[in-house]
Amino acid sequence: MSQSLRIAIVILNWNGAGLLRKFLPSVVNYSPDAEIWVADNASTDDSVAVLKSEFPSVKIVVNNKNYGFAGGYNEALKSIDADVYALVNSDIEVTNGWLDSVRSRFESNLETGIIQPKILDYKNKGLFEYAGAAGGFIDKFGYPFCRGRLFDTLEKDEGQYNDDHTIFWASGACFFIRKTIFDNLGGFDEDFFAHQEEIDLCWRAFNSGHEAFYISQSTVYHLGGATLNEGHPRKTYLNFRNSLLMLAKNLPSKRLIPVIFIRLCLDGIAAIRFLFQGKIRHFFEVAHAHFGFYKRLPSTLVKRKNSQYDSYFAVKNLIFSYFIQGKKRFTDLF
Repeated sequence: MSQSLRIAIVILNWNGAGLLRKFLPSVVNYSPDAEIWVADNASTDDSVAVLKSEFPSVKIVVNNKNYGFAGGYNEALKSIDADVYALVNSDIEVTNGWLDSVRSRFESNLETGIIQPKILDYKNKGLFEYAGAAGGFIDKFGYPFCRGRLFDTLEKDEGQYNDDHTIFWASGACFFIRKTIFDNLGGFDEDFFAHQEEIDLCWRAFNSGHEAFYISQSTVYHLGGATLNEGHPRKTYLNFRNSLLMLAKNLPSKRLIPVIFIRLCLDGIAAIRFLFQGKIRHFFEVAHAHFGFYKRLPSTLVKRKNSQYDSYFAVKNLIFSYFIQGKKRFTDLF
């Protein structure tokens, strides 16, 4: 290509002045050929002032309210032009050369629409990180898992995923996507607000014939849980509701009713498990999520497209493999 690919790194921020001070320096130091933006989701702390005084090279777009993850990015990206968007969480530390192999893949492989780097745990840098690890997949019933992470079991990074590999979904913690694809797909689904919207977007990209790819030579470290930690009941609600919305939007027609029915039953089992664990609020949030799904189901079905592919899942039943057969590593599944 005659002109280098234009990458815009866009960091969504909400009341994260401390995170910006801690993690933004690595992005500034190791991204010399990219434009760096912070999209502020109407913070009430001093985030914008910190950016202006301490990071003068970083550009700022300020949303007029907190739109959540999905809407926050959709709103901010209207003002940002580039060939590729790098959507990066505010609690991500990047490494020297992290953009080089990503840029090369986009420039040499036009079929690649979405890329994820290797995501390791900032708190324990020898472990893969929950939100993405070495690239994501789903099972037949929509349960997400990663190379390097099944449910809550994290693998050590021992070089087992030091490859470049086609994946089904890329983590929203560090998510590269061509602007044309993001725009053509209508961006993130704002009904999700937060959680699993990136999986939905990748599924829609897959249904449109685009490839998601994992690049191992690019490494970032993710703190995780900076906005909403893993144990928060609100996260349980969003994950259960949004997973059902994603299935209703993207499943092949012949699988739509049977898969969602079984998934609802499996959710019920998960709710009972919460109850036995003493997690009463999480138990009720599963029921709350189902009512939220039913409420949005009519408008969600309208979003369905005709190009659903039946090859969306990597394994049939992750729950059976993990909890019954005791398979705890990605490679054990195959």
